[in-house]
Amino acid sequence: MVDALGVAVVGFGWMGRVHTQAYARVAHHFPELPLRPELVTVAEEVPGRAEEAAAQFGFASTTRDWRDVAADPRVRAVSVTAPNFLHREIGVAMAEAGKHIWIEKPVGLTAEDARAVADAVVKAGVQGAVGFNYRNAPAVEAARELIASGGIGRVTHARVRLFSDYAAHPEGALTWRYERERGGSGVLGDLASHGADLARFLLGDIASLAADTAVFLPERARPAGATAGHSRATGGELGAVENEDYVNCLLRFTSGARGVLEACRVSVGEQNNYGFEVHGTEGAVFWDFRRMNELGVSRGTGYQDQPVSTVYVGPGDGEFGAFQPGAANAMGYDDLKVIEAYRFLRSVAEGVPYGATLADAVRSATVLDAMARSAEDRAWVTVDAPV
Repeated sequence: MVDALGVAVVGFGWMGRVHTQAYARVAHHFPELPLRPELVTVAEEVPGRAEEAAAQFGFASTTRDWRDVAADPRVRAVSVTAPNFLHREIGVAMAEAGKHIWIEKPVGLTAEDARAVADAVVKAGVQGAVGFNYRNAPAVEAARELIASGGIGRVTHARVRLFSDYAAHPEGALTWRYERERGGSGVLGDLASHGADLARFLLGDIASLAADTAVFLPERARPAGATAGHSRATGGELGAVENEDYVNCLLRFTSGARGVLEACRVSVGEQNNYGFEVHGTEGAVFWDFRRMNELGVSRGTGYQDQPVSTVYVGPGDGEFGAFQPGAANAMGYDDLKVIEAYRFLRSVAEGVPYGATLADAVRSATVLDAMARSAEDRAWVTVDAPV
């Protein structure tokens, strides 16, 4: 028996579109799922954008006000893909209205914001999933299993990198992303949040850190109208970029391992250069998002001059088998969000969390807050234990 689940999307920029497409595809890849999402309504304040979404994807209704979604009895689950500064208010309201929520990272502007949403989800007894999509890559899950099994020995050190050029153009519009009040901590929330989650997912909790941040493009032009994605603006009034373009962070894990996390949104020549290298006493494992379905693996007791092999993930690694029949067949970014949708809907169906949760969002945000404190104080800081 397959039950219908009324879903809504709040905020229909690029990420709202990605969530909607994931809902549309999830039953094709996971036919055993006992819930089928039905697109009930889409909320978007930009005039005409919700109507365009309804026409393209088949939402039954539209609204300019997300509060209508909270009050709609047809809606049982909500994707929150609005800008960061709205995450807390919308997330708490949806949970209090009894809606399950799939919310994009970083879940607000601070760890306090993320914790408020997490607490609301627990109090309401609903499920809450978070958009840490890179951990859903089958190769990342295979790397985690390899590390946990001792396949590379005891982990000694690791590096997590997230370099991109989406904000590198000097004509990039001064959108909410660059304002402290609405965008929060810049590249920390946008990219380093993924890095903090990947580091924890692979290696466990972070005990302490030391961070340095920088703004490399200090001014941008204000846009003349509504923007989507990373739009450009020329000739407008210049305003200050208030949050970070770059962060570099030294990590100490509770296991004793050391790490480096580096993220930048203005890296000319880099397009989605996201990945990690994890080194152990008997080997290493390497992953590059741009070659998402491969791992570089070095194992054995050769130590010096030990070779690295390319391993192609396949059925049996994570959710790969739901998309491709054999190793070395490519998956893409949108497939990771389909996996995320599946795990969210499975959580709703079974009442047990699968995938990244609001607790993971709180832990990631706690690391980001510690990075901000460290950069301001120019000192090592202890990462607060999750509560």
